[in-house]
Amino acid sequence: MLGLVITGHGRFASGLLQGVEQVVGEQPQCCAVDFPEGVSTAELMVMLEQACAACDSGEGVVILSDLLGGSPFRQAAMIAKQHADYQVITGTNMQLAAEMMLEREGMNPQSFRDMALECGRRGVTSLWHEEQKCNQQQNDSVSLDGI
Repeated sequence: MLGLVITGHGRFASGLLQGVEQVVGEQPQCCAVDFPEGVSTAELMVMLEQACAACDSGEGVVILSDLLGGSPFRQAAMIAKQHADYQVITGTNMQLAAEMMLEREGMNPQSFRDMALECGRRGVTSLWHEEQKCNQQQNDSVSLDGI
């Protein structure tokens, strides 16, 4: 099973992992690495390396980060550059994390990466857009019923 490491500024990582596990249950091979104020990027790198080692069963690791270009993303990228079976995804949201935790069994890091990006995009929407989809589905159903 792919290992997952969640990282981000403040308590983003531990908060996201806690929320996801509330929804989908406790997850094996999954760690959260927070980057609170006062922690240096060197300390963050050590924590990320330790988390990756703890979560890697030999099938690879995907690191989910909060913000493109931020320190957690940059440190994760440096680690991934050293491991062919590591991937980094940024802009992580709860939709992506929850769905992908349940899908990771038997996936390789590249397939996980591609599916996760689609999942994350699907999770960013608005109430108005979701109502429009519902209305369209109802209209489609009504027009088919009249045939």
